[in-house]
Amino acid sequence: MGAVVRRTVAVVAAIVLYLEAVGIVVINGIMATFVNNQSMSLDGLDPDVMATSTWAMGGVFGFFLAACGTLFLVAAVRDRGPGRWGRVLLVSCAVVHGVLGALTVGLVGWHAFAFLMVALGLIVLALLQYGGTEPAESGGGAAPADKGPSVSMDKGPVVGDGPATA
Repeated sequence: MGAVVRRTVAVVAAIVLYLEAVGIVVINGIMATFVNNQSMSLDGLDPDVMATSTWAMGGVFGFFLAACGTLFLVAAVRDRGPGRWGRVLLVSCAVVHGVLGALTVGLVGWHAFAFLMVALGLIVLALLQYGGTEPAESGGGAAPADKGPSVSMDKGPVVGDGPATA
């Protein structure tokens, strides 16, 4: 049952990220077209440069979102979490969604905020689902033997199995 849920969450997150990638490219294309048609300028900048950079930004960000969606799709097919750099990319995607969600509330509205928070939740949930599925290190089959009492990094030896107190 766990693998089914894990794969389903990863596939849904991939689909949402693919849709978001297409939406970002389309929105940036619309903005670039408006800037180009209106010959808008910001503090004397060339309108053609502004339109081209808007297209470029949309393409780069759309590629970023599509790459994150592909990572989730590959994770779902293999039923194995992404590697270290894949996780770094996906965590950065989650951070970007959080920051954009905070900015979106005031600029666009609550509907866009809700969409970004659903996407953020799917990314985080998929990352958590695949958190412990790294392949085991090849070595001996036995668990390592105790090398002595547990030691806390800040308080010295740990006594008992109960919760730590300050």
